[in-house]
Amino acid sequence: MLTSKISKVSKVVICGAKGVGKTAILEQLIYGNVTIDSELHSTIEDTYVASVDTGKGSRDMLRIYDTAGLQGNVQLPRHYLLYPDAFIVVYDPSDPASLDMLAGIKSDIDKYKEKKEIIIIVIANMRSRNPRTVGTSPNNEGSPNGNHQQQHHLNGGSNQMSSSDMIESNLNRANNWCARERIKHYTVNAMERASLYEPFVQLAIRLYPTQTKSSFQLRQLTGQKASRVDNS
Repeated sequence: MLTSKISKVSKVVICGAKGVGKTAILEQLIYGNVTIDSELHSTIEDTYVASVDTGKGSRDMLRIYDTAGLQGNVQLPRHYLLYPDAFIVVYDPSDPASLDMLAGIKSDIDKYKEKKEIIIIVIANMRSRNPRTVGTSPNNEGSPNGNHQQQHHLNGGSNQMSSSDMIESNLNRANNWCARERIKHYTVNAMERASLYEPFVQLAIRLYPTQTKSSFQLRQLTGQKASRVDNS
């Protein structure tokens, strides 16, 4: 809506493993110009500004910092952990290593947030990679591991899991972990712009909660004042 008022700007960092589709999500969300044939280069650092209509009569602004993808035991640089109001952590359900990074990233955020309330949401990007068949072991049903190292255990190919079964298993792992950590978990497709709206709208609503004013106290104080005047 062109008539909507613009409020303050909240700072959001989007992070996750390399190649999970962080930039594709932002480009699609803001510009709607990403297709399966789009060529997106690896991000070093970039900034986007999103104007989100949450239905409150004002457009809430998100300044989103796109970060370089993490690999192996590389951690999110410390300066990204100090200033944001919220974090968006993206993973690829077809890549167990990207899922295993979630716990390590959250641990780093908790370490530096001090007493500041930080919002974290997790996004599963369903179309960041091509489907494939991989070997996996039953212990992949556990929670994400508490470090940034790849923890995908192979069993020599004796137990082949189809791509769809593996994705379903990883989504269940992520759902269970997010439930324990009380983190919102969303499933999106970077190729479908409409699927991206909910997590960003819900994030803006949490960052910009509706301010409610109580008229009860005002009436109570007015009544007390009138009573004192009447008794004088």
